[in-house]
Amino acid sequence: MSKDFSVHVEHVTRVEGHGNIILDVKNGKIEKLQWSIVEAPRFFEAMLRGQHYNELRPITSRICGICSIGHSLASLKATEDALGIKITNQTTTLRRLAIHAENMQSHILHIGYLVAPDLVGAGSVFSMLGKHKDTVLKIVKLHRLANEMSDLICGRTIHPIRLIVGGFSLIPTEKQLIELKKRLLEAQELTEELAPIIQSVAGALPSFSRETEYIGLTSNEEYALYQGDIASTDTGRHPAHREYKEIMQEYIVPHSTAKYAKHARESYMVGALARFNLNSKQLHPVAQEVANLFKLKAINYNPYMNTIAQLVEFSHSIQDSIYLIDTLVDQGIKQEKPVKPMKKAGRGVGIVDVPRGILVHDYTLNSKGYCTKANCIIPTNQNHANIQKDMEKLVPEIINRPQKEIELTLEMLVRAYDPCISCSTHYLDVSFK
Repeated sequence: MSKDFSVHVEHVTRVEGHGNIILDVKNGKIEKLQWSIVEAPRFFEAMLRGQHYNELRPITSRICGICSIGHSLASLKATEDALGIKITNQTTTLRRLAIHAENMQSHILHIGYLVAPDLVGAGSVFSMLGKHKDTVLKIVKLHRLANEMSDLICGRTIHPIRLIVGGFSLIPTEKQLIELKKRLLEAQELTEELAPIIQSVAGALPSFSRETEYIGLTSNEEYALYQGDIASTDTGRHPAHREYKEIMQEYIVPHSTAKYAKHARESYMVGALARFNLNSKQLHPVAQEVANLFKLKAINYNPYMNTIAQLVEFSHSIQDSIYLIDTLVDQGIKQEKPVKPMKKAGRGVGIVDVPRGILVHDYTLNSKGYCTKANCIIPTNQNHANIQKDMEKLVPEIINRPQKEIELTLEMLVRAYDPCISCSTHYLDVSFK
């Protein structure tokens, strides 16, 4: 290949939002290498100021059409923290079911529709229908179940309506939950059929490693998604949620409308691989079998394996959802009224780990219950710096390969992070002259 070449990918495909890859090489040396976010900023924090606490969750669920349940839960946790609300055990269990539903829905979408085409050499999931129709149908069935589970728990698949401050506006019946459990058991059988199929083509995932820091929630009681302490593979556990800014240190770069983040190193990674690296011992045994199939062990430093970690989590979410349903049925389903606020003024922080990583909502409410200050830290904006650093290590290792292969490998790297780019755009640099 020529020593002079350029790879300019304007809007990487099969990701949510618009991000560009820019690589310029001259005389065999890298002149420019950049992961660039070009979307317009959205300023959701500004939209929240002046809004009553009952409006914060409906507004923030619109940050993302894929993670709207996760944003709703982070928003509710922040609001309830500010208002001194202690939700019931039943509400906590149902919310854990909700986050599993979203995790499953998002993960299977990413694995099946966005990454699988790269693994089989297809341009899109539609191109897979010829040779891989049976696999696509399995993925569609699993995706449909996750969507319908979201509908049942949250009222609809995106922008949920049953999740409210202090509880739920409506909850599933015992009969509905028992039927859901039956379908989840069938889904586990389908997942056990799908995993070896993915494993048979997983050799297409690049063999690449870069040591970095991983951050996510962790808990002694469960594989942490809904609650736990903030944890780092470098610095251990950080129980004080309100000090999250000391860990998630955001900063701006001139070529991106999304903030970047760092902690103990120049960058860190969040998401399924980060959670696996922190919490793999808490996985259900069935999910651990999926990890063993791919020889995935903590700590794994290959970002391309994030997709495999998602498959592992998908299996875990099925198993934990079955356990949570059994718990609800055994205890008896109660039509509880939402817990009322103990106060109207205060600051609250809500943290959950959504499909793409750890998510923070931070609200300050005045004495009338209106928001005066808000901050949201999105998983993808925490990953942008790590994507950049991965590219800087990866390109020299593949620089002598054909240009198209370099381009595809870089695109696959971005897709491995499953970025939600639109959600991460919060910054605008305005120059006045």
